[in-house]
Amino acid sequence: MDTKEKIMKQVRFILVMFIIALVVSGATAIPVDPQLSYLLRWFPLETPAHQWISRVLHAYREVNEKHPFLLYGYDWLAFAHFILAILFTGPYRDPVRNIWVIEFGMISCVLVLPLAGIAGYFRGIPLGWQLIDCSFGIVGFAVLFTCYQLIKKYILLQNIN
Repeated sequence: MDTKEKIMKQVRFILVMFIIALVVSGATAIPVDPQLSYLLRWFPLETPAHQWISRVLHAYREVNEKHPFLLYGYDWLAFAHFILAILFTGPYRDPVRNIWVIEFGMISCVLVLPLAGIAGYFRGIPLGWQLIDCSFGIVGFAVLFTCYQLIKKYILLQNIN
């Protein structure tokens, strides 16, 4: 297998992993109550994490009971993740022609940081939780940047041959 084929395999592997991560992330936006209930069992009672998750679960249940239409936002959050996953099938099929999708993804990952900081502050989200949210943007950027560099390397090799 020549270098160009190896690069293309790496790019496609990275994209498959990224697509799977988007789908899984979207799927977790739907069964919120069971997930939070499950998480509560993992953290000791008097820890900040347990207290925060307990507060979030209580609020979720209260909203579900009194204003279930607000939870429609979770459905749309899941939908957005699924659509973004579909978007990344373009670079999987033709990474060179669809490199713009990778660039779009990297920009989106960078924008996670100010959104988490600004919205998190105004919504009263604990700093630790905001940093967890930021980590998704940082990891996503690192993955997509690696993919971007490989595609650029592939383009360079294509132009040489």
